[in-house]
Parts: sequence; structure tokens; C-alpha cells
Amino acid sequence: MALIRKRRLTEQQQRRIQKQHKTRQEDLDTSDDLEGLVVQHYGRQLEVQALSVPQEHPIQPEVKDGEPDPFWKPIELGSVWRCHTRTNLELLVTGDRVKWQADPNTGLGIITAIQPRRSLLTRPDRYHKVKPVAANISLIVIVIAPLPEPAPTLIDRYLVACADADIPALLVLNKCDLLLENDDPRLKLVEEYQSLGYEVMLTQANSDFSELKTRLDNETVAFVGQSGVGKSTMINAIVPDAAQKTNIISENSALGQHTTTSTRLIRFGENGALIDSPGIREFGLWHLDYDKIDHGFPEISAFIGHCQYRNCTHTHEKQCAIKQAVVENKVLARRLDSYLRLVDEITEAQQKN
Repeated sequence: MALIRKRRLTEQQQRRIQKQHKTRQEDLDTSDDLEGLVVQHYGRQLEVQALSVPQEHPIQPEVKDGEPDPFWKPIELGSVWRCHTRTNLELLVTGDRVKWQADPNTGLGIITAIQPRRSLLTRPDRYHKVKPVAANISLIVIVIAPLPEPAPTLIDRYLVACADADIPALLVLNKCDLLLENDDPRLKLVEEYQSLGYEVMLTQANSDFSELKTRLDNETVAFVGQSGVGKSTMINAIVPDAAQKTNIISENSALGQHTTTSTRLIRFGENGALIDSPGIREFGLWHLDYDKIDHGFPEISAFIGHCQYRNCTHTHEKQCAIKQAVVENKVLARRLDSYLRLVDEITEAQQKN
């Protein structure tokens, strides 16, 4: 039997098909659009939670005696729908508020528009492109724990990202019951950030997290931090029906094992939501400019421009205002190291481009 070859389309035919597809979507009647919230992302498809229902609900088809019941999904508040997006929309992320339409006959929907964002958290991906992580966040919770060992440089990167997105940060030291002494360096690390003006909180493993619940009320929160610090366990305690998977620290490597594979939004209370993002061990910021890095280190930026030399590198110059601030304990030496490391990354990235 002869094989049927797949017809190869010319570039002109492909463009015509794409134009027809786009026209069909642009001609879509948006008068019946519903309000929705993107709660999870699956590549080209997203899960949208219904925040409104149609004024007139579609009528379920009648079934004659002896015929099987056809598929039918009612449009209800809080129901979650797998949706496609119109081709002319920008990349959507978890937390986006959208306009969408539902098809009860298939259980699928189509996103027709995106609402203006109040905030957007981004980071570079492995291909050196800026990738949005989550939208409309009002608070970022940076979670650390005694194990895996906290990485101050990673915390600083998160704080720079928060400053760039203009989103407040809360630094949480989880599993603090594992600390053996009051002068534990990990506790001192949190106290240093508190002295810099950042909000901090201590929580214990397997606790009810009541204080944290109160703080997160009416907030849309993104949880970030190394894998294994207890983010998913924390979310399970705050929202018991979240059904988040948890894992344990690898005894061999003392590093966390990734348990969350995609950014997911979980409604919390009446107006709040929790977002759990995949564990991030490195958070590149090479796409930012020098001014944005300065903005992420407020105690250092206060001394920028006061050095003797205009092009001071803050590394070896004698009349450096920032180095003098370190000597006078106005700036932490490790924070200056983090700052200079990020500046070097940006310089190297600019030279490559």
C-alpha cells in the first residue's frame, strides 16, 4: 500500500492559514466574556478559575430516552477550566486576571483578553531570555531554613528582584526549631536583614503557622526559595486542601529535591491567594541595569556618587565612600560582595551582547 505523503505547504499558504486563524479569533464575540484568574500554566494551555458566571447560562441539551448523556460542564463560580489563548495576546502567567469564554459542551475555554497587571515578577531563563514568573503579586515570601544551608547571595538576588518589581518582601526562617543556639549564624543572618529594614518572621516545622496566616490575609503571595526549605509544607498547613506534594531533604547531598514542577495559584480566604513556584537555586539578574541593582541595595545606594572618583569600582580605590561605610559598619561586607558580583554579571552580559 502506497504511503500518503503529508502535503508540504508553501510559505505563502502557511501565512494565509495563520492569517485566517488570527482573523477568526479577532472576530470572536466578546460580549459574553467572563472574569477569570489564571491558576496554573501548562505551556500553551492554562487553567483558569471562573470569577463570574454568565447572565444567561447555556442550556444543557435534552437527551432522548435510551441515548447516552453527552458531556456537559456547568459554568460555576470557582470552577477551573483548561483554556487556550488568542494568538494576539502576550504571554500569560499564573496570577493574571483575564477575560475568557467557556464551552460547556467540551469543558474547554478560550482567553480573549488580559487585564492590566499590578505587578509582574520576572527572571531570566536558561536561554538568557526574560521569563515572567507570576503576576499581580502583592507580597513575596522568601523562605530559608537551617537546611539546606541559606545562601545570602541568593537572598540578595531575590530582594533585588522584589525591588525591581516594586513588590514588598517577607523573609521567613522556617524550621527555626532546628537551631541549636541563640547565636546561630543563620539566626544572625535574619537579624541582619531585619536591621536593614526588611520584614522577617520565624516559623517552626510542623506548626500551625497561625502568625504567618494572619500576615498573609488578603494578600496575593509568591513563595520563593531553595528547594527543601518547606515552602510546599507551609502552603499545605495554611491551605489544607492545597494537596501540594512534599519531599524530604536528601541525606546524601543536603540539598532540597524539587517537588513543585509548575507555578500554581491556590485561593486563600476570601481575597487572598498563595503562589508556589518551582525551587530556584540560582536567580540570574543580568537583564537588569546598574540603576536597578543599586535600587536593590538601598544601604549601598545611599553612598553611591560620594566616592572621590566618578568611575569608582568600589574594589581597590582608597577614597571609596562605600568601602569606608563598610569600615564604619554602615554597610555589611558580604552585602557589598553580593552587590559587586551582580555588577560584574551585568558588565559581562553587556560585553557579550
